[in-house]
Amino acid sequence: MSRVSVLLADDNAAVLDQVTRALEKDYDIVGAVSLGEAILPECLRLKPDVIVLDISLGDVNGLDVARELRESGNVSKIVFLTVHEDFDFVNAAIGAGAMAYVVKSRLSKDLTSAIDAVLSGKLFFSRNLLGQP
Repeated sequence: MSRVSVLLADDNAAVLDQVTRALEKDYDIVGAVSLGEAILPECLRLKPDVIVLDISLGDVNGLDVARELRESGNVSKIVFLTVHEDFDFVNAAIGAGAMAYVVKSRLSKDLTSAIDAVLSGKLFFSRNLLGQP
């Protein structure tokens, strides 16, 4: 059985390294991009099962990228990994087509669970967004 393919998108190289280390044991990291404008072409080329996407990319807004991915017909599951803990961002992310919302402070606790949830067709939110520790 082939492993789940994941494309990472964050403008912070240290975060990309941290996420790669957190996921590489269980998933196939097929690419890592730091520019938002590179995400759609990479998705078309790599066809990942999951995209782990930051909201605050240096050159574009990750929410706009998610909408563009959906409008293009891309079927990759979108998991936002971000510092933003405001419900307006959560609602905007889900509205843009994401199925999971993970805050970076919970990366090690929540990211693999989020990926597994979206692959099962379920929504996932970091526990602290729900008022849980």
